[in-house]
Amino acid sequence: MEFENLSKTYESRGGTLEALAGVSFTASRGEFVSIIGPSGCGKSTLLKMVLGVTPISGGAVRLAGIAINGPQVGIGMVFQTAALPPWRRVLDNVLLPIEVLSLDKATYRAQAKRLIDMVGLAGFEDKYPKELSGGMQQRVSICRALIHDPDLLLMDEPFGALDALTREVMQVELMRIWRETGKTVLMVTHSIDEAVLVSDRVLVMSARPGRIIEEVTIDMERPRDPDFRTRPEFQDYAHRLRHSLGVADQGASGAGAEKPQTTGT
Repeated sequence: MEFENLSKTYESRGGTLEALAGVSFTASRGEFVSIIGPSGCGKSTLLKMVLGVTPISGGAVRLAGIAINGPQVGIGMVFQTAALPPWRRVLDNVLLPIEVLSLDKATYRAQAKRLIDMVGLAGFEDKYPKELSGGMQQRVSICRALIHDPDLLLMDEPFGALDALTREVMQVELMRIWRETGKTVLMVTHSIDEAVLVSDRVLVMSARPGRIIEEVTIDMERPRDPDFRTRPEFQDYAHRLRHSLGVADQGASGAGAEKPQTTGT
């Protein structure tokens, strides 16, 4: 994946709003890259441009050398909330993209069951979303994003709506799923600790208009678990990222470490 001098502007009665300016970076196949930055810096807009649902104002995004100019089939997306249609059972929710893409459901049913088993939900295929916890619903949404075997998985604050304990469990699950599938992952998060724990590399964005102001390679062995947060090298990475964001270092578990308080929406 290649971003070349990417920009995004919006026109309104009040004038031109520059959301992104000169964003350039690459991501290798199978790499886990996280993006952090202040609220309103264009992180989610960046993902929507990759997905092809928000037009690019300038520059280019290329996936496997091909420029993205519209909605992409080879990309999966996980949002902050699971957004599972409540009238569809787990298996049917996972198979929803197959219906949208007009693919043969019978062909993908076995793949859906394998994914459900991989995320630890075997036996829940016939349950409705209301019968699942928040973490279980997000596991279903991850299966849904992977069902058509995309090359790239985009994640926009995938665990932001979960409680702290469930979020920690899901971070470990995400790393396991990523390791087993080998997908390229681009994830937006407000949590510095989360970015350090799960990523190969963390990109830091400036306030609007968003630019990449630093890239930090997380050179820690894998697999990782929550206890990595106690390691001195983990704390060093977290401190460096807080410094890049201009956030006072309040410790790895402090509120300021999770979601910097900034202006903007």
